[in-house]
Amino acid sequence: MDQISDFFLDYYRGASTFNIILEAIVFVFGILSVYFSKKENILVYPTGLVATVITVYLLFIAEYYGDMMMNFYYSVMSIYGWINWARKKDGVPVVPISRTNTKEKIIGFGLFLLTMLVTYGVYKAFGREIETENYIDIFTSGVFFTAMWYMAIKKLENWTLWIFADLITVPLYAHRGLGMLALQYLIFTFMAIQGYRVWKNNLNNGHVKS
Repeated sequence: MDQISDFFLDYYRGASTFNIILEAIVFVFGILSVYFSKKENILVYPTGLVATVITVYLLFIAEYYGDMMMNFYYSVMSIYGWINWARKKDGVPVVPISRTNTKEKIIGFGLFLLTMLVTYGVYKAFGREIETENYIDIFTSGVFFTAMWYMAIKKLENWTLWIFADLITVPLYAHRGLGMLALQYLIFTFMAIQGYRVWKNNLNNGHVKS
């Protein structure tokens, strides 16, 4: 029991009370954001913005620049997604749930590559030695950003990418000793699986969110 407690608390024993409070806020709002996304509720974006903006600050001071860039992109894409999801015609969302077409798959792959290049450049710009875990950061940044874009345009495949990248991120954060973040991404994984099922069911049933 002590080992489990140490895993979740050791990292935070040397942290300031202010930063611990910020991480708690990120934890709660991050889960709320995924919950609202699963429900196809536009509140996914304001709750997500609270989590990502704070996370950008926390990761910057921790010098995890790949993850920092990922969350910065989240913040920008959240604004785009918020606007896109809010668009309605005759009370019906202009952007319904759908699957990606060939063009969107190509654009998504391009965003994946571009995000990895930018994230790599950020590490170099800050003069950081790039280790194995940083390359994992770079890779997951590309996957997460593409997932964020697919979510903004309501593509079912966003959930597949979230699940894939979350499963990589859980052991990465556990390796870093970031127990609470590892737990958060584990919760994200299960919620993403639920989100995929809900969106797929809505798509198959021709469901349109009002």
